[in-house]
Order: sequence, then structure tokens, then C-alpha cells
Amino acid sequence: MNTKAYGAHAPDKLLEAMDIVRRQPGPRDVQIEIEYCGVCHSDLHTVRAEWPGTLYPCVPGHEIVGHVTAVGAEVRNFKEGNTVGVGCLVGSCRHCASCKEGLEQYCENGFVGTYNGPTADAPGHTLGGYSQRIVVNDEFVLKIRHPAEQLAAVAPLLCAGITTYSPLRHWNVREGQKVGVVGLGGLGHMAVKLARAFGARVVVFTTTPGKADDAVRLGAHEVVVSRNAAEMQKHLASFDFILDTVSAVHELNPYLDLLKRNGTLTMVGAPEAPLPVGVVSLLFGRRRLAGSVIGGIRETQEMLDFCGEHGITADIERIPMSGIDDAFERLLRSDVKYRFVIDMATL
Repeated sequence: MNTKAYGAHAPDKLLEAMDIVRRQPGPRDVQIEIEYCGVCHSDLHTVRAEWPGTLYPCVPGHEIVGHVTAVGAEVRNFKEGNTVGVGCLVGSCRHCASCKEGLEQYCENGFVGTYNGPTADAPGHTLGGYSQRIVVNDEFVLKIRHPAEQLAAVAPLLCAGITTYSPLRHWNVREGQKVGVVGLGGLGHMAVKLARAFGARVVVFTTTPGKADDAVRLGAHEVVVSRNAAEMQKHLASFDFILDTVSAVHELNPYLDLLKRNGTLTMVGAPEAPLPVGVVSLLFGRRRLAGSVIGGIRETQEMLDFCGEHGITADIERIPMSGIDDAFERLLRSDVKYRFVIDMATL
């Protein structure tokens, strides 16, 4: 079916209105009319071919919230009118060890991304949520229970939310622990809210002193300016867990030194160059340096339910579809608190 969308035809072109074709729903498909789509830094990297392998036309968007408008004959868990979401995944092999454990994000045969992934549908790769509607296999559709007035702010949970929830849950962050969050951007602000909801004592590390008040508003108990050596020194060997959300090249070793014995520093940002690691700090504290990426469908549903129960959403700036190129430029300047969300009614 013909569908209005917004995308790019080349890495040096602005995004523009275009018509794409969505498949008719098959027996296990859910058709979703998209109401809101969050804007992720990945969208920018992909559209501008800053990561290898971008296929054009490129329609980005993997933080999708909308309502079901049709379901296939074999779909049992969704019906027309349901409020639903779609995150970063719309497919995986479903038979490898990771998929069988509900960890589709680590599919050993390669998951299918919501955009720029392989598909039998024209044009041969998936087209994302900067569009009027999307058709997705029912196993990759998520139920949303937040109230209607929060739906725009729910959209970033489908990427920023699960990217920070998954490592907090995997490393068993819990009440009474001391947890650090490095960086206060789209990912970091979600990490603060979630870690606080888990009952942890939350400390934010930032290079920008002016972010202190906002960090406290979001739930941090304390803010440390990481360039201040004396402030950092006060926290040596005191953290159970630190989540590093920074994608720029930066020093890891000062944070490793802040971990307790058996503590873990987990990366969810992806710096463009390798970062040097002081192995001695790992050895003598039996500390861990780890990484994590998004989450599987089961865990993403768990995250959405947890956020619904605790009233957690992202802090957003709602924009019209025509404002996406300006939003991309502002993303490059970190000029947003803390995620852009497109109102698809403006498409």
C-alpha cells in the first residue's frame, strides 16, 4: 500500500517527502498507524552514511509509537485500536542460541533493523518510522500501557530506554547500590531515571557544571564534574556499577578506578576510536569493563511495563516532520533536552 514517508536519497541530500510502499499484512503481521517517532543519533549516522552500508532511499526511525489498524488472521496478541510500539528490531533468525533466550539483539545470524535491514519487501531493505504507517511481524510489536497524553514521550523508550535498562537489569542494579552515570544526554537522562527507580544511589558524571541542576531534577543524588580531580578522588573504589553513555572519545581509566572490587563499568556509547584501558586497575580490583546494546523483545516489553508502572518517560522536544534537518544539526551540537520526537500528524 502507498505510504507517505520522509527520507533521504543520498548522504549529501536533505531529508524530503517521499512515497514508499508497505506490504499488505500477512497472517502474522500487525499494521500500525504511526503517531510519534523518536529521533536517535543512529538516524543521523545512517542517513549521512557516517556508518558503512547505508542503503538508499533511507527512511530512518526506530522509536515508533502508534495504533494498530489491521492484523493478520493468525495474530492473537494484538487487535485494532491497541496502542503499540516498535523499537530497533523487526526480525531475527529466531533459532540461534541468542534468539532462543530472548536476546534477539545478539542474533548470531544478524537481526533485522527497523530501517536499513534486509527484507523481501521493496526496495529490498527496511524503511523506518519517519512514515505514515509500518507493517511488522507480531513477535516484534510491543504493548504500551502509558496514558495517551504521554505517548510522545514514550517513543524514546524504544531505544534510549531499553539501551540503558538492559545493562542495569543484567548487572542486577538494586536498592542500596551506588551507581554512576557518565554523560547526561539522550541515553544518560534515561539511565538516571531508571537507576533511581531501581532504588540505587545515583551519581552523574559530567564535563559541564551547568548540567548539575538538571541531573538532580532527573533523579541524581549527586553530580560530579569529571574534570575536577579532587571531586573524582572522593569517590575512589566506591561504585558497584557505572554506566558510560558517552559516544565521544574520552578517558575510561578514571572511571575504572572508581569501581569497588567486582564492580562493572559498562559501555553503551560507541566512541569512533579505540579507548586505552589500564589493565592493572582491572586486575587488582577484579573489575569488569563490559558493553551492552539495546535489548531483546521480551526485555523491551518488561522495560515498557516497568516505566508505565513508575510513570517514567523521556524528556522530549516535540517537532514537526519538516523540522528534522534542523533537529539533526542540533543533535550534532547536543542542543536538545533530551530527545526529539516527531509528531507524525505533521507528515
